[in-house]
Amino acid sequence: MNADVQHIDAVEASESVSVVTEVPPRVLIVDDSRLQRKILSSSIKRWGFEVHEAGSAEEALEIAHKAHPDLVLSDWMMPGMNGLEFCNEFRKMSGDRYGYFILLTSKSEKNEVAMGLEAGADDFVTKPVDASELRARIAAGQRILRMQRELTEKNRLITDTLDELQRVYDSLDNDLIEAKKLQQSLIRERHKSFDCSDVSLMLRSSGHVGGDLVGFFPAGEGHLGLFSIDVSGHGISSALMTARLAGYLSAAAPDQNVALQRLDDGSYSFLPPEQVIETLNDLVLDEMETEHYFTLLLADVDLTTGHVRMAQAGHPHPAVQRRDGTIEQTGPGGFPVGLMSGISFTQFEAQLNPGDRMLLLSDGVTECPGPDGNMLEEEGLADMLRDLAQVKGPAFFEAMLWKMSDFAGDMDFPDDVSGILFEYHCAPDVK
Repeated sequence: MNADVQHIDAVEASESVSVVTEVPPRVLIVDDSRLQRKILSSSIKRWGFEVHEAGSAEEALEIAHKAHPDLVLSDWMMPGMNGLEFCNEFRKMSGDRYGYFILLTSKSEKNEVAMGLEAGADDFVTKPVDASELRARIAAGQRILRMQRELTEKNRLITDTLDELQRVYDSLDNDLIEAKKLQQSLIRERHKSFDCSDVSLMLRSSGHVGGDLVGFFPAGEGHLGLFSIDVSGHGISSALMTARLAGYLSAAAPDQNVALQRLDDGSYSFLPPEQVIETLNDLVLDEMETEHYFTLLLADVDLTTGHVRMAQAGHPHPAVQRRDGTIEQTGPGGFPVGLMSGISFTQFEAQLNPGDRMLLLSDGVTECPGPDGNMLEEEGLADMLRDLAQVKGPAFFEAMLWKMSDFAGDMDFPDDVSGILFEYHCAPDVK
């Protein structure tokens, strides 16, 4: 032991070590030799550490519970609980605050070192203790502790940030759920029967809210207006635009409906559909500060005769299914609304006879991808209509969605899906 004292004193006389910290690191020295503890304690205190001593592992555990040491220097061979057993117990109680554990030992065989590492030791110092080696190993331990605690703090900050993000997400999610309810409320009636026809509506967003909108409105004596809209993009901004467009084609406020003109007798009549779309194109470009555009199919249906006049602005063709099952999908196509000024649109017509029906759909149906990447397209839609020829009203859309899920392999479609089914039963003058 005297040799240890002389060696340590000689090293300390030749070097000056100063550790300046606001809170000195705590070191717990555990050794059944009082002299060895004194030698180590004297040196470590001069290096700027706060030192605690214990003459046994049992005593050390009591001190560790209270003092939470940053570093532990423990002799391996001690009566009662030895250094390995103490290290194992120390690891069980350390919790989130990691303590660097150095074993003081005369053992140097590889299997002994492996046993120490297995018990939870971080490092070893061979006895007799060399002060410069001990100082270097303590410094290495400090670096590891610093990195570990920095990592713990960063993990805490990450956890706090994730918790805050989760709170924000939950708040947004609640808002989006309410927004979805509001958007769905734009379609006040999903099914309505007239004297000689039925109208059914379907709106299914790919997310909480979407950019599709379908609807109908009275358009004067014996006339019904139908519209199917698909705003570019997805999400909140698209949904807000559909809400704005719903006001332009309102069934509740005909004076604000750009598709209607008020006559001298106070009644309303449907303006030419192509003229209405041109008006909407000007409104979007002149009054809406948005980069969104939309496709639209606008139809004026004469409920008495079954005659339909329409205009198409980049929207999928209407599908007419005749009473005998024949399917027609035609239209001029047209340019989307809100991309360019001065665009003209073309009116086209269809004649529905008793037993015929007309389907207006967004491109979320025809562009629905299958597992192989191929889309449903118009041919697939025609096959679907033939399979569902006997399915009427709202049940048609339920069956159509199941058919689409079979094609796609999933009920979660990548795009919004919406549609109008107009079923024409008979004209009053047809006997």
